[in-house]
Amino acid sequence: MTKDTTQWYASWFNTPYYHTLYKDRDHKEAELFMNNLTAYLNLPEDGKILDLACGKGRHAVFLNGLGYNVVGADLSESSIAHAKQFENDRLTFKVHDMSLPYGEKFDAVFNLFTSFGYFEDDSNNLKTIKAIKDNLKPHGFGVIDFMNVDFVLDHLVAEDEKNINGITFNQKRSYSDGHIVKTISFTDEGQHFEFKERVKALRLKDFEHMFNAAGIYLLDVFGDYNLSKFSPKTSERLIMIFN
Repeated sequence: MTKDTTQWYASWFNTPYYHTLYKDRDHKEAELFMNNLTAYLNLPEDGKILDLACGKGRHAVFLNGLGYNVVGADLSESSIAHAKQFENDRLTFKVHDMSLPYGEKFDAVFNLFTSFGYFEDDSNNLKTIKAIKDNLKPHGFGVIDFMNVDFVLDHLVAEDEKNINGITFNQKRSYSDGHIVKTISFTDEGQHFEFKERVKALRLKDFEHMFNAAGIYLLDVFGDYNLSKFSPKTSERLIMIFN
C-alpha cells in the first residue's frame, strides 16, 4: 500500500511510522532551547503560551514544567491523542489548523522545529503568520524556529537508511521547485509505504516579506538554540522573534 497525498502532512503525521522514525529526537536540546528562549523573552511567571504545531507535546510539556500555562495545538489527531496523557489544569492539547486563529490571546506563540512552510499555496503560509499575530496579546511575542535553508542545502545528504524497531526507512532528500523534499519509503509486514515531506525553502527575506504583509515587526533573529547571532551560511537554524 502506498500513501502519497497532496496534503502530505495530513496523512504522514497521523501514522505510527512517523513517530517511529523520529522517536529519538533530542529532548535535552529542546529543553536547552526552551530555557534560553523563555529567559530571553522574560515572559511573566504565569504566562500563557501557545505551542503551535506541537506534535506529541515535548516542548509544551517542558514549558508547563517551567510553570507556564500552555496550550498545545496540532492538526494531527494521533499526536494530540498521545499528548493528552500529559494534560493538567495548566496544560491542554487540542486538534487545530495553525493557519486559523486559535480564538484566545497568549503572551507567546511558539512554532518550533521547522513546523512551517507545509502549504502548497503561499497564501496559507501568510494566513498562518496572520493567525499567530491574532493569537498574541498586545505585547506578546511570536517565535518561528525554522531551518536555515542555505545551510541545509549545503549539507544535504542525498540518501541514507535508518533501521528502527525492525523497519528499514530509506530516506532520499532533494531540492525541487523551491521545496526541500524528503521521500521516505519502507516495507512493514509485507506492505510497501512511501511518504513525502515537502517544506517550502523559505529564507529570512521571505519571512520578512510575509511579516510586512501581516503588519508584524521582526525584533531579532538567532541562528541556533543557544541564541547565537544568525549567519546565512553557517547557522543551522533560523529563529525569528516578532510581535
